[in-house]
Amino acid sequence: MIERKTTRQIHVGPVAIGGGAPIAVQSMTNTLTSEVEATVAQIRRLEQAGCEIIRVAVPDQAAAESITAIREQITIPLIADIHFDSRLAVAAMEHGAQGVRINPGNLGGPDKLARVVAAATMHRVPIRVGVNSGSIEKDLLKQFGYPTPERPDALIESALGNVRLLEEQGFFDIKISIKSSDTLTTIAGYRQLAQRTEYPLHLGVTEAGGLIAGTVKSSVALGILLSEGIGDTFRISLTRDPVEEIRVGYELLRSLRIRERGPELISCPTCGRTRIDLFTLAEQVEQRLQTMESNLKVAVMGCVVNGPGEAREADIGIAGGHGVGIVFKKGEIYKKVPEADLLPVFLEELERLEAERKTKA
Repeated sequence: MIERKTTRQIHVGPVAIGGGAPIAVQSMTNTLTSEVEATVAQIRRLEQAGCEIIRVAVPDQAAAESITAIREQITIPLIADIHFDSRLAVAAMEHGAQGVRINPGNLGGPDKLARVVAAATMHRVPIRVGVNSGSIEKDLLKQFGYPTPERPDALIESALGNVRLLEEQGFFDIKISIKSSDTLTTIAGYRQLAQRTEYPLHLGVTEAGGLIAGTVKSSVALGILLSEGIGDTFRISLTRDPVEEIRVGYELLRSLRIRERGPELISCPTCGRTRIDLFTLAEQVEQRLQTMESNLKVAVMGCVVNGPGEAREADIGIAGGHGVGIVFKKGEIYKKVPEADLLPVFLEELERLEAERKTKA
């Protein structure tokens, strides 16, 4: 049983962060925020996958002004990601942003920061102090050196220094992130930061890479930290469709038995007995499972001989053969169908099973 570190609780819209609240899974759009239709379409796909908080880039006034129209069409809280320009942070909040991600030290001085804090206070918007290895102040780099696993001090001091700038303005509705592209530096940094602050922590490995490299690096760093009770919300950063970030995020939480959302997929790695395109079949099933909520165990197996037995604990599964496939439940054959009909028949049975679970719930 993982014992989570106790942190302060803040709210991004209706979503609680820290203070024992469920660890929130979030992502960031990769559309132009000013292109409202495309941005809303992507966010709706993320909502279906289980995204609980979405962040959008605000590089200009058009993006800030688009937040109003975007929020009208989505159901999850929206955070504005701001770099350097305090005017954009204020404009984003005026147009409905429910959170802002800034680095207080690079907004142009105390007066500009004061305007951002005043807007955040008036609109009841929390601020994420976000520090990356590439954005650390020069004096801290000179004092502590570039962050490494052995000495991540520059990251931590930068974050806490920026937090103090907000505290001096009387603002405490804060969460913190200190991201590195190095897995071990990320782990070491958050471990030390967790000992020095009670603010909720947003976890992430920045610039983690594509699907394979990014998933591995993020899962190692975040998996270790979450298993130690560190972290209140996170983003898996991938150079991919952001829906993939949500899929990886929930599988990470499931593997640690922290949270379970939707069905769990069990699938075999294939072998010489496989006579169907199991890769495509498993991917199609997995895509459908991402939109489901019931806590089912679903199996996709490549062999009708051994598949059902190997996945005996699955609530429902399919296994393919040469020209024929089977649907099985709890290891027992339920239905035999032609291979061409296997996926649609299985999805129909899966929908029926989920409906039964929802009715009982």
